[in-house]
Amino acid sequence: MKKIAAIVAGFLLLAAGVGGYLAKTRLPGIVQERSKNILRERFHSEIEFGRFSVSLFPLSISGEKLVFRHHGRTDVPPLITISTFAVEGSLIGFLRTPAHVRAIRLKGLQIQVPRHHQTNQDQEQKDTAGKSEQPPAKDKYPVVVDEIVADDSKLEILPKTADKDPLEFAIHHLNMHSVGLDRSAPFRAALTNPKPEGEIETSGNFGPWQADDPGQTPVSGSYTFAHADMATFKGLTGILSSAGQYNGILERIVADGETMIPDFGLTISGHTVPLHTRYHAIIDGTNGDTLLQPVDADFLNTALTATGGVVKVQGIRGKAISLDVVLNKGRMEDLLRLAVKSDPPPMTGAIGFHTKFLLPPGDQDVADRLSLDGKFVTTTASFTSPQPAEKLKALSRRGQGKPDEPDAGSEIFNLSGRFRLRNGIIQFTDLNFKVTGAAVQLHGTYGLRSEAMDFHGTLTLDAKLSQTTTGVKSLFLKMVDPFFAKKGAGAVIPIKVSGTRDKPSFGLAL
Repeated sequence: MKKIAAIVAGFLLLAAGVGGYLAKTRLPGIVQERSKNILRERFHSEIEFGRFSVSLFPLSISGEKLVFRHHGRTDVPPLITISTFAVEGSLIGFLRTPAHVRAIRLKGLQIQVPRHHQTNQDQEQKDTAGKSEQPPAKDKYPVVVDEIVADDSKLEILPKTADKDPLEFAIHHLNMHSVGLDRSAPFRAALTNPKPEGEIETSGNFGPWQADDPGQTPVSGSYTFAHADMATFKGLTGILSSAGQYNGILERIVADGETMIPDFGLTISGHTVPLHTRYHAIIDGTNGDTLLQPVDADFLNTALTATGGVVKVQGIRGKAISLDVVLNKGRMEDLLRLAVKSDPPPMTGAIGFHTKFLLPPGDQDVADRLSLDGKFVTTTASFTSPQPAEKLKALSRRGQGKPDEPDAGSEIFNLSGRFRLRNGIIQFTDLNFKVTGAAVQLHGTYGLRSEAMDFHGTLTLDAKLSQTTTGVKSLFLKMVDPFFAKKGAGAVIPIKVSGTRDKPSFGLAL
């Protein structure tokens, strides 16, 4: 009996030794191979491990430099790279079907969603789609992960053409739950937005992962963006907050939301206004552009609509804001409050305009980089300062040939023209100024910073020159009336305007 017990004990010790040896030598290799098979199947990629280590009881997997090469391609950037990873679970849970993992922790996760290249195999699959009634094969290596935590991550969606910049999302913290790559998984993430600088909090659902074409992977959710400093753009001021929703696929995300800047301003003027916008945007991963269709903005008593986007411009590094802006019913004083230093603004009145808006990338002040090209119409406008208002009224009286009638003049005027803004200088063409009895046609420039003016044109009066004054001056001017009477007007006089906005100089340009 004792011999039998000794033999059994010996067999048990031998089995334990063999089991321990196998567990130490064979099971880590099995775990690594199963890990590769799971990742290879789920991501349609060849898998490379820089370092891979396994502790079995409890199961703990860690490693470095994990690389996913989509369809084994080495001529394009890897689909996924991970600096370090750690997996927590149990050996039984990992080896069963479906595999179960308690937690995965990642650092330095980079996902580069590739441009989709259609292959002959892709086309054959499309051609035969629907012809077979066989149900799709089940996954050989299904897996469910309770939680994935990733820090210092980056998602890049590569454009279809090499001359475009990728669409990038810097995600410094990501948390996902109940992750199975054949299903949609809830997530929460924190992103740092570079311009304007601020933190974005977002939550929603991601997946299921589309292994053949990752750009088709669905994503949806909502976001909040708070305490974003507009001073990141040199020349702007204000603190932005925003909230909205988004949905779509990685290659094309549609977003709707609102922004609010209670103290928006340009440093060139030093004034601020409350700015509110509503937008519908399409984030196009195929070219890296963000299309704005449209943006509706309002501040004070002015509202405008803009369409366009944040796009790549040929020959310019980085992204430019390119918009088509329409303002149908606005107020001149609201626009001038943003553009000029004087308070109150020098003019008030109704205004409408249409302009092309281009703000290229760069570190210069916004006022120096901004380009505008458009036209405007101002009606029932007037000066807020009494001195120019009285001069305008005097011009109106003289233009009507009623210099001695104080009640005859008008200080209400209309203004229209075309303009181009480049490098902080506005160039006006076809600038038309009309007040009762007189009209001015000008062309020239105005400096946003210097406020210097350089205009040339004509002053057209309803009355003759001799009728604009009285006494001896009127008698002398009668001799030159014929020289200035043109085109059915009483007088057409060449003029020039120079000086600055505060100290203008008016003269004849004979």
